Amino acid sequence: MKFPEHLKKIRRDLHPLFLPRPDGSNTCHIDLSLENRELDQVDLSHTRGLDQFVFGKIKEKGATYGFGGYMEDRAVYRRSPHFAPPTGPARSVHLGVDIWVSAKTPVFLPLEGRVHSFRVNEAHADYGPTIIMEHQVQGLPFFTLYGHLSPDSLHGLFEGKMVKKGAAFCRVGNFPSNGDWPPHLHFQLITDMQGKHGDYPGVCIPEETEIYRRLCPDPSVFFSELGH
Repeated sequence: MKFPEHLKKIRRDLHPLFLPRPDGSNTCHIDLSLENRELDQVDLSHTRGLDQFVFGKIKEKGATYGFGGYMEDRAVYRRSPHFAPPTGPARSVHLGVDIWVSAKTPVFLPLEGRVHSFRVNEAHADYGPTIIMEHQVQGLPFFTLYGHLSPDSLHGLFEGKMVKKGAAFCRVGNFPSNGDWPPHLHFQLITDMQGKHGDYPGVCIPEETEIYRRLCPDPSVFFSELGH
């Protein structure tokens, strides 16, 4: 059985990551793909310009949340050498989903887990404060990553700490301390941490998309009310 099928069996038992639960009535799609020509008019090198674009869309739709991004090929990462080094291929394919929402919004753990690791990833446009949780479903371990958090989200954490399903265990951060992004949660599903701690690639080069599609399956099962 493929890994996502294990999660589908418990989708009704998952606690929403946000309250009220993101659904079709309070959430709009945010398109940061290369195909979105609206972005040609946005200065992506400045966080405030991107913030105005994202939250302008949310306000225009009368929504609470913006959502999207899984396996989306984006130009926005060119703003940082963290993704576009002087030599070598640039990373541009997003491996998780983004939930754009006001800073300080609580994030709830969707199912019981333990703290695998945490870190402040300080490179420009990186995750900023990050928590990685380890879970098990039917004996199968997997991980969820929460990036762009508030600095106080890491207070009191230790590796191995158990956290109950539904606990408000962290909060959405604000720029610049969240990696210098408009407020949002980067949420990613990971099947194999590959020995990494406190960090895991959230963006890959296009040539490695299929490799990471297996390592980071579509997390849409956590957002079933959005029609996924």
